[in-house]
Amino acid sequence: MKSTVWKEFKEFAMKGNMIDLAIGVIVGGAFGKVVTSIVNDLVMPPIGLLLGRVKFQDLFISLDGRSFATLEDAKKASAPTLNYGLFISTMLDFLIISFVIFIAVKQLNRLRKKEEAKPDPKAGLQECPECLSEIPKKAIRCKYCTAIVKAQANGQA
Repeated sequence: MKSTVWKEFKEFAMKGNMIDLAIGVIVGGAFGKVVTSIVNDLVMPPIGLLLGRVKFQDLFISLDGRSFATLEDAKKASAPTLNYGLFISTMLDFLIISFVIFIAVKQLNRLRKKEEAKPDPKAGLQECPECLSEIPKKAIRCKYCTAIVKAQANGQA
């Protein structure tokens, strides 16, 4: 029984979709770290500078009424805090990642529409009953064998 379960699991794990999903999760995690670094290290410092040298990591409200210079000091004192600066950074991360995913999905959908829009090359063709060559549906005579195509075959009465 164990070998059967192991065999089924191996088949499941080695399917193409499962491998693609695993790769997507790994790349997505790495992408999330890059975006977090961009937000925390490149975007938030200039915004903080513009707002009067504000460090967003240190924007918090102490819920017990005590005053702390930094969030780290509040954590050392085990004070309950409402960390709205970290929340702003996380929301900015989310917005950037969401926007990038939106653009990627939009491009994928555009590519899919182009694939779907390609007309079937045989859509306007019919088969000649004499030589079996493909000819236009509206043809009265086959261009290959010159046989007359029956009125029923091309939709004419």
